[in-house]
Amino acid sequence: MADGEAPGRLESILTDSTAPLAGRVWAAGAIELGMLTRLAAPAVVMYMINYLMSMSTQIFSGHLGSLELAAASLGNTGVQMFAYGLMLGMGSAVETLCGQAFGAHKYDMLGTYLQRSAVLLCCTGIPLAAIYAFSEPLLVLLGQSPEIAHAASIFVYGLIPQIFAYAINFPIQKFMQAQSIVLPSAYISTGTLVLHLLLSWVVVYKAGLGLLGASLVLSLSWWVIVGAQFAYIAVSPTCRETWTGFTWQAFSGLPAFLKLSAASAVMLCLETWYFQILVLIAGLLPDPEIALDSLSVW
Repeated sequence: MADGEAPGRLESILTDSTAPLAGRVWAAGAIELGMLTRLAAPAVVMYMINYLMSMSTQIFSGHLGSLELAAASLGNTGVQMFAYGLMLGMGSAVETLCGQAFGAHKYDMLGTYLQRSAVLLCCTGIPLAAIYAFSEPLLVLLGQSPEIAHAASIFVYGLIPQIFAYAINFPIQKFMQAQSIVLPSAYISTGTLVLHLLLSWVVVYKAGLGLLGASLVLSLSWWVIVGAQFAYIAVSPTCRETWTGFTWQAFSGLPAFLKLSAASAVMLCLETWYFQILVLIAGLLPDPEIALDSLSVW
């Protein structure tokens, strides 16, 4: 059944008073389940593949040695997760606003909200990049092993471009999800994962760029996702009404948008940062290298 036919079919079943109640409930439930599956399954695939990119980067790093695995674990989870939770949480405001605008048929506002969020998140990325740049002394200040902190900082330097990929990617994702456009993102993520694995093998093993090369490839992969998704919304007829090009309105109303984005970020940050805290605590154990290696496997 086509997506556009499902709501009409569901309404006709629910309003058909001549059919048995049990039959209507089962039929309506089957249609609802199908609609939810078509929306949720591609989103689940997309998030799983995005996680696999980070996990595969740690696997490639682990083949370099136990110190490199511990450094990648500390950098990828102990530092990078901070930016991920904050950016994804702040970007979630786009889903709320775009959903309201789409329901109210104010289609042109979706593109404005997307750009406004991207501007705000890019500004947020500047202090985050500074934290990444000074990650070594910060990790040592938090009690991490100087040797592991130094190796982790090398890994984290390569993740600085990823911050700004997050800043654009998450608003684009929410912009598309508000319109129930989820399948293209799943296809893009799948293709990017294949490219990511190939480039990681070449850069880490053949070119010998080590931890820095592994993290730079991860950042590049996220930018590939951003570029492909933006190309889709720019040329796809599906987004013709919601994406009308760049606008200066994206720079207006930023304080109010910041309040909404910050409120959206609080809950998600609490959900994602707890594991980051566990990783930092693991680095305080008597043998931090083994502890961090174990957490990366888990």
